[in-house]
Formats: sequence, C-alpha cells, structure tokens
Amino acid sequence: MLYIIPTPIGNLKDITLRSLEILERVDLILAEDTRTSKKLLKHYDIATKLSSYHQYNEHKILDGLIDKLKTGVTLALISDAGTPSISDPGFLLVRECLKHKITIETLPGATALIPALVNSGFSCEKFVFEGFLPAKKGRLTRLKDLYNENRTIIFYESPHRIIKTLNDFIDVFGQERRVSVSRELTKLHEETKRGRLLDVLGYFNNKKPKGEFVIVLEGVRWRNGIS
Repeated sequence: MLYIIPTPIGNLKDITLRSLEILERVDLILAEDTRTSKKLLKHYDIATKLSSYHQYNEHKILDGLIDKLKTGVTLALISDAGTPSISDPGFLLVRECLKHKITIETLPGATALIPALVNSGFSCEKFVFEGFLPAKKGRLTRLKDLYNENRTIIFYESPHRIIKTLNDFIDVFGQERRVSVSRELTKLHEETKRGRLLDVLGYFNNKKPKGEFVIVLEGVRWRNGIS
C-alpha cells in the first residue's frame, strides 16, 4: 500500500495526527530530500527509515518500488513541503500503482495554493492552478493563453524570478489587473501584498524578494465587475 502524505509548508505544527501515525508505522518513507524530511521526523520522534525519491531518480527506481509494494511493503511518499504531485514528484509513482492495482491512500493536508487563494480576497468559487511557469520557452505564450481566463489563476514562483514574472504579467494582462502575492506562508515572515500589478511590482522592486511565492491573479470576469 502507498500513502501520499502532505507535510507542513513552513510551520511544523501544520501536520495532521493521522499523518504522524502513518509515518510512524509504514515500512519506508520516500522523501524528496531526506535531509529536509529528517528535521520533521526528528521533531516528532519518528524513526522510520527514509529513502530518496525525487525528479532525478524517480524513473530509475520506479520498478523497484512497485516490486516492493507488490510484496506487501507499505510506503509513504512525502515531499519537502506540501502535497506530493502538486509541483513536486509523485505523479509517476501514483500512475504506476494504479496500473498494477496497488492501493493508494491520499491524506488531506498542507498545500500553499489554498491559503494564498483564500487570503487573496478574489473569488474562490472557481480557480485554475498553473504551478510554475516555463522558465523560458513557451512562457509568454502560456500567459497569453490565459488572458481571457474568467477564473482566478494561481501560480508558484521562486524569489529570483518573481520580478520578471510580475513584469511579464503587466506586459500580457496590463498594469491594472489585480493580484495578490503571498510569500513564506505559515512561517515567521509570512506576508501578502495585494493591489494592482503595477503597485505590487513596485513594492517588490523596493524590497529584495525572499522565500517561496504564490501569485494569485484575478480573473478577467471579476476584473470587469461581472458577478
């Protein structure tokens, strides 16, 4: 059996009791970065064995993991922060488990996009999650495809690309489109800046971007005042 277990995105207290119970009793925990995951497990006195599972080895070790699961070994998959498969490794293993009729149980838990969405003040009724934009090729094309998107749009971004991304948004969506940018969610220096794209860009131009960012962009329908 495979368990998909979300882990805290910053505050170590943001993990469910059930997640801790499962992490303690499984045979092996697959971790995106074992060094990061050891801190969480040590905090809760969990001594379960860890093994690396990340984007650079997942294809290579996939068959071996399926063989283990077929023999009755129980595995838990965690990422560095948040829910596996959401802009993190996990999809390949889940797909392969389904192909081999291996039971999967996914636990509810932390993910950065939902708190950022709710905190934005934009419509949560319908939204689309884009994850990380392409770094280069296809980047502007993807944004132009979203120009007439009515739903609230959510992106992940790194600190070294946030300024470029906000500039690209202005080029495509215009400086008046409203945006909410959250960083360091659940951590000591958590911050959310809301306003026009032009104003939010100015804010981060004057303040060195640090931490991981979630960008929530208002949909065109709501920008035009249609409800």
